[in-house]
Amino acid sequence: MGKLQEFDITFTNNKVVYGPGESISGNVKIRTGHSLQYKAIKVYCQGSCGISNKMNEAMWALEEQYFNSTLSVADKGTLVAGEHSFPFQFLLPVAAPTSFEGPFGKITYRVRVAIDTPRFSKDYKAQRAFYILNLLNLNEVPEIEHPSYAVTTKKFSYLLVKTGTLMLKARSDLRGYIPGQVIKLATEIHNKSGKDTGYVLASLIQKVTYKTKRPVVDLRTIAEVEGAGVKAGKHAEWREQIIVPPLPQSALAGCSLIHIDYFIQVSLKSPDAVVTLPIYIGNIAVNLSPSRPMPPTPDHRIAPSAAGVTPSAPPVEELEEGMCAGGVGSEELPTKSHSQQDPSGQPVTMSPSAFSQAPGVALPPGLRPDASAPLFCVSTGATIPFFTEGNVTPIPTSCSLILPPEYSSCDYPHEPPPTYEESCSSTNSTFNSTP
Repeated sequence: MGKLQEFDITFTNNKVVYGPGESISGNVKIRTGHSLQYKAIKVYCQGSCGISNKMNEAMWALEEQYFNSTLSVADKGTLVAGEHSFPFQFLLPVAAPTSFEGPFGKITYRVRVAIDTPRFSKDYKAQRAFYILNLLNLNEVPEIEHPSYAVTTKKFSYLLVKTGTLMLKARSDLRGYIPGQVIKLATEIHNKSGKDTGYVLASLIQKVTYKTKRPVVDLRTIAEVEGAGVKAGKHAEWREQIIVPPLPQSALAGCSLIHIDYFIQVSLKSPDAVVTLPIYIGNIAVNLSPSRPMPPTPDHRIAPSAAGVTPSAPPVEELEEGMCAGGVGSEELPTKSHSQQDPSGQPVTMSPSAFSQAPGVALPPGLRPDASAPLFCVSTGATIPFFTEGNVTPIPTSCSLILPPEYSSCDYPHEPPPTYEESCSSTNSTFNSTP
């Protein structure tokens, strides 16, 4: 570093996660062993997004900038040998999107400092990253408290001359969740054939779209639950739960280059049948207080333990064939495997209060998590670590609910899953969310 023995940026109270509209402050610390002449010492606060068509590419194909502020903390002089400190403060814009890091793009924020020295002398630069968490309030999403519902019917042939019909129905208790909450999933399978089906699989999937000239769609399976198959001629019910791990929020409001969608995919093997339940991941949970009750649940075949699940009536075709639910041939499917397990092999259980808001981000009264909960903040990106609160050096923490970051990537998938808005607005879609 030449004449500099120390050249660093520190944030006030070691705070590294901020909300839009907050001010970020700190100090530039410089220690020199000899005197150092300079023309200017400037501090920059920058936020931008960059995306590429190639994984982990250093050069971006497209970029957009959210802010770029400059503060001159010293103009033309000499730093004598010793320690020096220069304070700085910037106001963050209210429209800044949440930080995010993925294999094809990033939303990044940083404070950078530069010492501009006289001609032919070496310039000095340093930088430090910080993160923005733009809270997504799920209560602002229309009909978020209603169940997400999907159904499909499949006709297939087996043993060359025989045909069968299979109906797959799935429903989640809500359309929006925050990290730490439990997705309650109810599935019904009507196997009106003489052939046993393969296993049933429920997956929580993240879909990230990078909007380059040739858009890249990156799909990641976050969690999976596998259930047993259905015997020939049987009607089966399967109820499971998926804990939402720390995940970046849906949509990334304020960013036009990266879009994030989440959905639950329930699929059946042999014969192949798939239904998709679009959901939202946010930061402020759906308010299910007495003033905003869940929609009434009619007396139907899903057991009361699946609270909030409201299946629709079976198709006319099924009624004509006399395959009424709860009749002869009805059974409950066991769960064979679950990706969210602890080392003992038991499913992970965790209170929603185990996930707190980001340090320094104020939540309205009544929405603040339990003060006794562990001090975790929700993830501000796919690969950004968590940080502890308080006047301590930020340290990364671990969460057993996150699977290894193994992405399966593809350009232009044949049938990309619908977005939440597409699912709600399509009147002819098989993924109609209104039963």
